[in-house]
Amino acid sequence: MPANIREIKGRIKAVKNIQRITKTMQLIASARFQQVQKKATQAQAYAERIRAMVAEVAGAIAGSDEAGSQPLISPPDVSPNRTLVLVLTSDRGLCGSYNTNVMRTAERYFDAELPVDQRRLEVAGKKGIGYANFNRLPVDEAHTQFGDNPKYEDVAALAERYMADFAAGQYDAVKVVYTKFISMGKQQPEVMTLLPLEPPTADESEKAAVSVYEFSPEPAELLGVLLPETVKVTLMRCFNDALVSEQLARMVAMKAATDAAGKQGKSLKRVFNRARQTAITTELSEIIAGAAALE
Repeated sequence: MPANIREIKGRIKAVKNIQRITKTMQLIASARFQQVQKKATQAQAYAERIRAMVAEVAGAIAGSDEAGSQPLISPPDVSPNRTLVLVLTSDRGLCGSYNTNVMRTAERYFDAELPVDQRRLEVAGKKGIGYANFNRLPVDEAHTQFGDNPKYEDVAALAERYMADFAAGQYDAVKVVYTKFISMGKQQPEVMTLLPLEPPTADESEKAAVSVYEFSPEPAELLGVLLPETVKVTLMRCFNDALVSEQLARMVAMKAATDAAGKQGKSLKRVFNRARQTAITTELSEIIAGAAALE
């Protein structure tokens, strides 16, 4: 067998192996996507109910001094001119441009509004940390404890630290840069304000419902419990959205790689057939020429 035919045959075998691997990874990503999407949907329902409860309680003290005394809504009267930014990326690769899009969104935000001396940058995920190191982007703290399955306890502990620092006046705001899952066909990197919280408001139906309830303890005290829970749930929702978007991006990337490997295999097969046909024709020509020379 000529050397070029053996080389083409080896390449066909390598492409088939790659295709099997990417197909398997696509199926794994698809299964994980379904799991994390279910988890995120359940967490979203809980977050919406917390928001509704906050709005109901806020409606009971609307317009009073108590409404503006919450430190997570109205921080102490200090102006450190400093913002804490948390960027959520993945620990694993092979998910297309997922991590690059998140990090570039953060960089554009920094270039437009937040120079180095006015920010504290924290990055969650090994890929984001690697990107920052490669591009010489200063990182104040790296988080590698969350992994592929962030636990609520770990996220809540991080949120508690952010709330304590914010209430103490160390930061003007806390931002989260992550990929928001909108639908199967759309995931969008965005910069979300975690703190300060927007003052909760109740719509007309919620205001009507407030008059039915008697709060115990007092609404201001309840709000002091519900607002921290809102921050924790919101941060967990960001982690869930990022994880769902990551698995979807990996599923799409692996499908594209599988399809590309299939096309490459077919192309190499045609090249192999032509090379083999050429080799056979050459051998027949040599045999005929040798037979003619012996006559």
